Amino acid sequence: MICILRRLITDNKVEPYTEHRQKYEVDQMKNFTGKSACKGVAIGRAFVLTGHDNDVRKWHIDDTEKEKKRFFHAKSISISQLNDIYEKAVAGTGKENAQIFKAHILIMEDAEFVNSVINLIEEQSVNAEYAIKAVADRYEGIFASMEDSYMRERAADIRDIAGRLMENLSGQGRVSDSVEGQVILCAEELSPSETVQLDKEHVVAFVTAYGSLNSHMAILARSMNIPAIIGVGQDFLHEISNGDRLAVDGYTGRIWIAPDEETIERIENKKREDEQKKALLDELKGKENITLDGRTIDIFANIGSVKQLKDALDVGAGGIGLFRSEFLYLESSDYPTEEQQFTVYKKVLQSMKEKKVIIRTLDIGADKQVSYFHLEKEENPALGYRAIRICLTRPELFKTQLRALYRASVFGKLGIMFPMIISVTEVEKIKVICEEVKKELSEENIPYSEQVELGIMIETPAAAIISDRLAKMVDFFSVGTNDLTQYTLACDRQNAAIEQFADTHHEAVLRLIELAAKNAHENGVWIGICGELAADTSLTETFLRMGIDELSVSPVFLLQVRDAVRKITLL
Repeated sequence: MICILRRLITDNKVEPYTEHRQKYEVDQMKNFTGKSACKGVAIGRAFVLTGHDNDVRKWHIDDTEKEKKRFFHAKSISISQLNDIYEKAVAGTGKENAQIFKAHILIMEDAEFVNSVINLIEEQSVNAEYAIKAVADRYEGIFASMEDSYMRERAADIRDIAGRLMENLSGQGRVSDSVEGQVILCAEELSPSETVQLDKEHVVAFVTAYGSLNSHMAILARSMNIPAIIGVGQDFLHEISNGDRLAVDGYTGRIWIAPDEETIERIENKKREDEQKKALLDELKGKENITLDGRTIDIFANIGSVKQLKDALDVGAGGIGLFRSEFLYLESSDYPTEEQQFTVYKKVLQSMKEKKVIIRTLDIGADKQVSYFHLEKEENPALGYRAIRICLTRPELFKTQLRALYRASVFGKLGIMFPMIISVTEVEKIKVICEEVKKELSEENIPYSEQVELGIMIETPAAAIISDRLAKMVDFFSVGTNDLTQYTLACDRQNAAIEQFADTHHEAVLRLIELAAKNAHENGVWIGICGELAADTSLTETFLRMGIDELSVSPVFLLQVRDAVRKITLL
């Protein structure tokens, strides 16, 4: 098995896909209420995602032959799934990056692995789930103890293989797995990486038992324009099964199980109204972002992947105001290489032609955790080891990303943005590292552009307060209103219990934005907003009067912001 992994596992890994299971209708309509994280309505079948419990239960099996057949059946389904995924991955990311799935297939067919599972079932008369977990734990321990860091990280692949087998034994699926028809994803919670991998073609809404309206999960749902209701409670999950018909109203926060005809008709009517409103906004495609008194405003798009470029271009985004590079890390099983990152950044820049593209350096930490980073558990991760703090203390990791960015810079108009800044010293260190990277590239005769803009995010009160000094060191500011609100109001954005206190329109938050705008312009740099408030059209005029030069929003909100700008006069 170790030989297989050494030969075939590559640095990239695409999240696997599976099918949802048995459909089941409840006899009587029931409804639940949660908090609306994203407006919209949907009707579809429930796809219930359950957490994967590391503590797999062990039980005695009388018929070991039947249990072995269960294992072989799950193995067969898993291999079939992986073959399908391999073909999709080859088409989407190339043969080299798809090899991970071939490696997973070879491990599942590996005689040593299979015989170890079968022997446990036969000799101890145990269930297949327990046998798989026990064998996987043993292999995982072997890899985890290796000196070679690359091979140590392969323990994650063993976990993934075991997880797939156990999911197919139990009939449970995973969030990124392909499903048939229109489904409504139901789960306790979703991580940011799980949320961003939702297949919008099939997942028409999601409902979670827990969660905060200000979490990255909710923010990403809004950016994807998927109707979402959170905080419904655990009882909801106990009431549903895979295949139940659900109706979701993201305007009211209500969900119906087995909705009656009257409820379905009401939801369908709302859906038609939404489509009519969208058609009116579509008429703004190709129009200018200009106020009634003639002031032109840049309206850019926030994206997290190459796939979202089409959405940004379709609505006429003036550029990319925020490319969330951390999703390259969240969607990978190992550190993305310089070449892998370069390919992605080059694609974004080429696609946007001469339009500005601002790529944020990795913003890992807090609720965006990546196992292979091996971050220590923190009591308060929002205030902990994250974003630029990781980059400045792991310079080689930082340099790999910067090399990829500078190499890509010759293919378009690039801006690099650094998150979680609190001091002048940090910016000084960043600029030194950037110069080192440029020098290395020059010595290697690798071209890069000298016109790359460097900017920082204003998302801490510290950065806003000293923005007069920071503005002298950079080319632009971009306000991250989500974290700025969290830190200014001392309200953990993940804590649903204090949402009522997290007032995004709070005077203190708006004053800090205005201060940063004033200091930016006095020092000759431009300032944008890339946080959620940029899409809040009730504040559009306020921001323009502050002097904000650019608003960067999810593509789904861009036409709404354009509409708001075109109705404003600043005279």
